[in-house]
Amino acid sequence: MKKILIASMVILVAVFTAIGQEKSNKEERADKHFFTYNFEKAIDLYRHTKDLTVSGQRNLANSYQNIGENEKARATYAKLLEANVGVEAEDHYDYAMLLRSNAQYIESEKWMDKFVAARPTDLRAMSYVKNNPNANSILVDKKEYKLNEQSINTPAQDFGTTYYQDKVIFVSSNAKPKMIKRKYNYNGLPYLNMYTAEIEDGQLENAKFFDKSFNAKYHDGPATFSNGGTKMAFTTNNAKDKTKDKVVELQVFFSSFSNDEWSEPVPFIHNSPAYSVGQPHLSEDGNTLYFTSDAPGGFGGKDLYSSTKSANNEWSKPMNLGDVINTEGDEMFPFFEETEKVLYFTSSGHFGLGGLDLFSSTQKGTSWGTVINAGAPMNTNSDDFALIKNTTAKNGYISSNRPTGSGSDDIYAVDFLKKTPETPVQKRIEGIVMDLNQKPVEGAFVNLIAEDESLIASFIVKKDGAYGFDVENDKNYKLTADKETFIPALEFASTTGSDTIVRVNLILLEETIIVVNTDLAPIAKMNNIYFDYDKSEIRPDAAKELDKIVVIMNKYPTMHVEIASHADCRGDASYNLDLSDRRAKSSNEYVKARITNPERISGKGYGETRLLNDCPCKGDEVSTCSPEQQQKNRRTEFIVLKK
Repeated sequence: MKKILIASMVILVAVFTAIGQEKSNKEERADKHFFTYNFEKAIDLYRHTKDLTVSGQRNLANSYQNIGENEKARATYAKLLEANVGVEAEDHYDYAMLLRSNAQYIESEKWMDKFVAARPTDLRAMSYVKNNPNANSILVDKKEYKLNEQSINTPAQDFGTTYYQDKVIFVSSNAKPKMIKRKYNYNGLPYLNMYTAEIEDGQLENAKFFDKSFNAKYHDGPATFSNGGTKMAFTTNNAKDKTKDKVVELQVFFSSFSNDEWSEPVPFIHNSPAYSVGQPHLSEDGNTLYFTSDAPGGFGGKDLYSSTKSANNEWSKPMNLGDVINTEGDEMFPFFEETEKVLYFTSSGHFGLGGLDLFSSTQKGTSWGTVINAGAPMNTNSDDFALIKNTTAKNGYISSNRPTGSGSDDIYAVDFLKKTPETPVQKRIEGIVMDLNQKPVEGAFVNLIAEDESLIASFIVKKDGAYGFDVENDKNYKLTADKETFIPALEFASTTGSDTIVRVNLILLEETIIVVNTDLAPIAKMNNIYFDYDKSEIRPDAAKELDKIVVIMNKYPTMHVEIASHADCRGDASYNLDLSDRRAKSSNEYVKARITNPERISGKGYGETRLLNDCPCKGDEVSTCSPEQQQKNRRTEFIVLKK
């Protein structure tokens, strides 16, 4: 359903040009069908194209996915990634998401890790890093709501509900036979029309056309109402579009009800022939409009925007809702619950169970709070979207294409069994990530960690090195900072005091390499060895340095070496000991696998047990030694035990 929801419509008589010299005529013909959402024909041509290009393989995989052939899509992506020619980071992400849609979560994590490594500042990557450690929590049904499929559903598409007086309006492709049948190329179903239904004993009944004057040539709906149902905004295709790209964008129109009829629709001033604007949601007073758009200047894909109406009925310049809400993926179907000031929306970019998931965020003044996944059973590994609530916030509807339904997309009633929890008292932890010379470290990755070691939030600092997290009162937190060519910093913070803001600066230090009891210069010239945060896997840059040890030990076959990793006293002692031991042993295993008589090398971590100076920490008391003194203790030693 994703294309029908978020894509513009393409006229089938579009003119195309060759994409590249390397493509065969058959592949270019397949591309034309792919561009017009004619996926069945595109698949047939791609499959019979010899020497399919990388982009053709992507299009073939996406075509399979768009018609619901997920296993064939997975196999096609796997073949593309296995060849590893022309593969992009986005391919890793798309494959990972396809695996999640198939509930292959462990395998998906492997490819998401590759995506994170390639694009650590991507908002989708950051959402994954933050939420994946607690992924099981959204799989568990917490009994917060109950879903009930509606008997009104058909084998066609039925979705996108909105309340209208004592009824519900929705959109459907379940059109009745006509003399002239128009079908949407993407799925072979008729274009969308708006329907009205009555609410009877928890079921939507007696579906009828909402108003035939709004059911035009192409797609119409979803809609939204305000001012007691007398004002309406709805989505439709721009049928008058004459642009050369032959793409018919989505637009928003307004209409008012008076004298028992709806007025002639008026276009939203910020509609454009260059991009789509759709899926509107009006505030009850009709003065705020939330909507979805792929306008340039966003974060990528489709973003959520808002616009407000002035006293003289002029709509303000659309405001992007920002990177707390929007990602490089698609954010859609906004619904703002005014009593509790919660924005509900659909996203493919925030971490979820697969496909599209439902999320919420509470408005805090001019900003938005933490984005929360609705979890099971609201979300599944299928597409779950378009949540609405009634004025009591006890009932609502969602749409989903989960396989247990009646057709393509179906409508489900939702009973909310638990009130949205009140926002806890909050404080703020903030500070600067800096190096030993107190210079800000741009691009450092800061993590906020709870007492139970779960990751709460992550932040990538900019040029000023500043970071900040909104946190709860009377809690203890752990803070880490990490960046390539630096070793991680670890600090602790508590919000049990009266201060509203707790300041914690994070200092990234370089590790000292010491070679003991040897006069072999090649080892002494080694560069520092670095590890990713809280990991002990050998990175490529570290492998180059360890290879120097390999060369020397193979040159001197009787040499015995111990790799000893040490830490300063700051941070948790058991944490320091465990991490240093894992890192020493991973370095040891790397060298051992590459030298003759591998028993000649060993690795051990000593944590903070072998300090080189008088800089110990006593209990909860932090040492007053300078950063320079602490740095001497944070070291790796290559100890030559025998020449």
